[in-house]
Amino acid sequence: MTLFVHAFASPVGELLAAVEEGGRLVGLEFVDTHRAQALLDGWRAGGREVVHDVPRCAEVVRQLGEYFAGDRRAFDLEVAPEGTGFQRRVWEELRRIPYGTTISYGELGRRLGGTTFTRAAGRANGANPVAIVIPCHRVIGADGSLVGYGGGLEVKRTLLELEGALPTAARQRGEQLTLDLD
Repeated sequence: MTLFVHAFASPVGELLAAVEEGGRLVGLEFVDTHRAQALLDGWRAGGREVVHDVPRCAEVVRQLGEYFAGDRRAFDLEVAPEGTGFQRRVWEELRRIPYGTTISYGELGRRLGGTTFTRAAGRANGANPVAIVIPCHRVIGADGSLVGYGGGLEVKRTLLELEGALPTAARQRGEQLTLDLD
């Protein structure tokens, strides 16, 4: 199987998108983290060819541009992240968290079957290979603190501010984030 990848600039740093031949999004990671390289290495080790292809990733870039501009609240992208059955359940549950809201790790565990699932749900949340589109940034600590995010806590804060889940001085001044597509 061939995966088509493209790295592009965003207001929260460079992102790496990966889509499969059918167009489903299988990865979206922050380039400056070890996770992006680990995904690439894992795909190659699994026998996949990884090819740079801007046109195949264009829809991902377009929708993220709309998101960062404040014009998109939900992604219309088919996703196919690789993971265990439980991880995929967690990632589906994450997609049910509405734009502009947050839940705690405890609440995520309860939604999956009970508080005994909280730690496992947290681990699956941390293993999410499709950042932003599968909104793991919307899960916070029980006390409202920003904890654990693969792109870093400042990026998590920026995403939650963009969505209105946290106040932001930039929003109060009427500023908008933009995506540099050049």
